[in-house]
Amino acid sequence: MPENLFHFIAGDFYEGTPVRVGQVVNPATEMVIRHVPYASTVDVDYATTKAQTAFLEWATTPPAARAKILLKWQHLIEQHMDQLANLIGQEHGKSKDEAIGSITRGLDVLTYAIGIPTALMGQYSQDVGRQVDSYSIRQPLGVVTAITPFNFPVMIPLWICSIAIACGNTVLLKPSERNPSCTLLLAELALKAGLPPGVLNVIHGAHETVNALLEHPTIQAVSFVGQTATAEHIQKTAIAFGKRVQAFGGAKNHALVMPDADLESTVDAILGAAYGSTGERCMAISVVVAVGDSIADQLIERLTPKIKALKIGCYTEGNIEMGPLITKEHRQKVLSYIEDGIIQGAHLIVDGRISSFPEKGYFLGGCLFDHVTPTMHIYQEEIFGPLLAVMRVATYEDGLRLINDHRYANGGAIFTRDGDTARNFCTHVQVGMVGVNVPIPVPVGYYSFGGWKRSNFADHGMHGMEGVRFFTKLKTVTTRWPSGIRQGVEFSLPTVSSRNISHD
Repeated sequence: MPENLFHFIAGDFYEGTPVRVGQVVNPATEMVIRHVPYASTVDVDYATTKAQTAFLEWATTPPAARAKILLKWQHLIEQHMDQLANLIGQEHGKSKDEAIGSITRGLDVLTYAIGIPTALMGQYSQDVGRQVDSYSIRQPLGVVTAITPFNFPVMIPLWICSIAIACGNTVLLKPSERNPSCTLLLAELALKAGLPPGVLNVIHGAHETVNALLEHPTIQAVSFVGQTATAEHIQKTAIAFGKRVQAFGGAKNHALVMPDADLESTVDAILGAAYGSTGERCMAISVVVAVGDSIADQLIERLTPKIKALKIGCYTEGNIEMGPLITKEHRQKVLSYIEDGIIQGAHLIVDGRISSFPEKGYFLGGCLFDHVTPTMHIYQEEIFGPLLAVMRVATYEDGLRLINDHRYANGGAIFTRDGDTARNFCTHVQVGMVGVNVPIPVPVGYYSFGGWKRSNFADHGMHGMEGVRFFTKLKTVTTRWPSGIRQGVEFSLPTVSSRNISHD
């Protein structure tokens, strides 16, 4: 990637008239590696005009033809997997294995999108009345925008854009300004696959650009993933400007560990779910709810040496398990939570501040707190870092109540061998995504992603059939072909009992 990035509009790189220029920093080295322009309202208007022009043709392209292009795009992404993974490592800090894993999960949704002809099939009913037939169809919305976060710079753009494009929309993708290079490569590969210019566009920026997108009259829908405060702002603003919106916010995901759980597999599952991606994912397990002091003590005993042994370093090193946090400011924020937890009385069992990691870079080791209580900030707030809190409850009912009382409700998991307990948990836990002995219950591509409460400001989930519903509008057609039979005048609404469509 070049040192100076540009927008990608209608198949060409576009410099525009930026309101300012941001820096892209390698979080493992603290070095500025690229510069990125932040789009002005003029740039947003230009990109939207190009996307609207492309929509007029793309919307009428047969779904099967769209699917063929998406299949070629998938093959090109697979061929450029290493290049994408290296860009993720440079700009986010993920290990290569983590980066490839996240790209693969994005491709799962693209695979679903390739089957769009089936997903767009409507319903047809013959003779709903005499000589009257009805059918339903789903049609694209128009120009839509995707505003995606820094933590998964390939996966989440694929989750949103592949479905939107497959449904016949054109997209303005606004990636995180902290790691925008992957999306540029995705857009170039889409063009190479045969996607018409203007169908997938990449526009860079921060809050000024986001607000310009939210307020633009041509844009019909907004899909966002990020912090809860921003998600709430996006929902309110987008609705005020007449747009369809889905906005996914923060999380505090719990793992409820029962006394009968298989401890070895449970500990390994929690370790990966808590510290993978350095805790910077909205489906990270950040709270363990242990039922009984005995199970809590055993978990602490087994987790402690594993957390201390986590391999921390730059993505270029082999076999690392945790990279850096995304920015110096975010690292400082996580450090402040550690201090706050200590002040409020939690027991810091593993102190990641004294772990072994490089001097340069925004690194932090894994942290483990015990005896965390519901009023503590480290429990109430999403930290988005390598910090795991252990809470102790006496019974399953106490644990379930604790989880259900939290304002975030993205996902949750239970670890148990008992089917009755697991079934009860799946039925009664108040979260959007549930795992049974599965620590990160992110649905596969043909199901849908989405939390509850203050984790989700949307009526439709992401990808799967919920994504198709979000990016299309329903139209129902009722037809009559009289075949020479005179119906006469009817002033009321037609029903199956009216003389216009009766069976008499």
